[in-house]
Amino acid sequence: MTGQVGGEMSGAPERIETIVIGGGQSGLAVGYYLTRQGRHFVILDANDRIGDPWRKRWDSLRVFTPARLDGLPGMPFPAPATSFPTKDDVADYLVAYAARFDLPVRTGVRVDGLSRVGDRFVVTSGDSRFEADNVVVAPGAYHNLRVPVFAPELDPAIVQMHSSEYRTPSQLREGGVLVVGAGNSGAEIALEASGGHRTWLSGRDTGHEPVRPGSGPDRLVTPLMWFVAMHVLTVRTPVGRKVQRMFRSRGIPLARVRRNDLTAAGVQLVPSTVGVLDGSPVLDDGRVLDLANVIWCTGFAPDLTWINLPIFNEDRDPVHDRGVVQSEPGLYFIGTYFLYALSSVLIGGVGRDAKHVARHIASRRPTGRPEVRVPAGA
Repeated sequence: MTGQVGGEMSGAPERIETIVIGGGQSGLAVGYYLTRQGRHFVILDANDRIGDPWRKRWDSLRVFTPARLDGLPGMPFPAPATSFPTKDDVADYLVAYAARFDLPVRTGVRVDGLSRVGDRFVVTSGDSRFEADNVVVAPGAYHNLRVPVFAPELDPAIVQMHSSEYRTPSQLREGGVLVVGAGNSGAEIALEASGGHRTWLSGRDTGHEPVRPGSGPDRLVTPLMWFVAMHVLTVRTPVGRKVQRMFRSRGIPLARVRRNDLTAAGVQLVPSTVGVLDGSPVLDDGRVLDLANVIWCTGFAPDLTWINLPIFNEDRDPVHDRGVVQSEPGLYFIGTYFLYALSSVLIGGVGRDAKHVARHIASRRPTGRPEVRVPAGA
């Protein structure tokens, strides 16, 4: 499902009614609804293959929601309903989804500019240029690794990597491991590393979900929790806005791993890592750790600097209403944290947001239909 980028900067730009930037689950879900509407669109994705962001995560990763809640619109996830798919299962599913609905995905196309000229958006990728009436930004891949500013001060002999670079404990040197960031990624990686290394997990307690994924109680309460994530914890409700603020400041509660699991495995739970002394990490309580490895599970910072439009607030977050940017008609976002509800970043939750965005696109009058339709699968 790849194609050559059209529209050289020196010639006429390629004109497309709608451009979806990002071919992850959110972008593909939008593509599904645009296809059903018979619209002229293309999905541009920077990766070599659909699903690559999932393939590049650590080997033992499984999603936290059961397969029955992991399907995109029009295609259930092909796995037992109560199973928890691996990251490669998800990647393969996204490939199959794009193929089943013949979605026009162009891989290997990293968008580096979005602006407006007159009544059209201008999208650039290197020397290639596109013009569109509508642009949907699904910015999953547009993130910078968040690492403390003091990270370069660590002794060069210490192996350090971001969680996005971690695959398996075989990457680690013999010796101790400090995992910085006590959210879900940090907890799972620390538990895995503790099998062959003395391990510390640094960061504040984020709490945990009331039941473990896959447990008997979980199977009973999952339908209720899913309803709450979809319909109660939204930006429209006071409790939803409160949870949104809490998650931003405190972090998302642990799902599969509990802190007592970590201590039982020998993982030492320690305060935040605040600096470096003589090449070694320093904790908030003043302790200096002697170790051989540091894994930064400190998340990502959104990178939307390539968008040259006045749509951001003072925190550099795009201002929108359920993904619709009212100040720039025809511009949309999808797949972002709490776009509308807690479910907005979950595989099975993006479909509702995608349907809302696609309906809004359908309600707009095009400024001009292109003469040539992009071939499906191009």
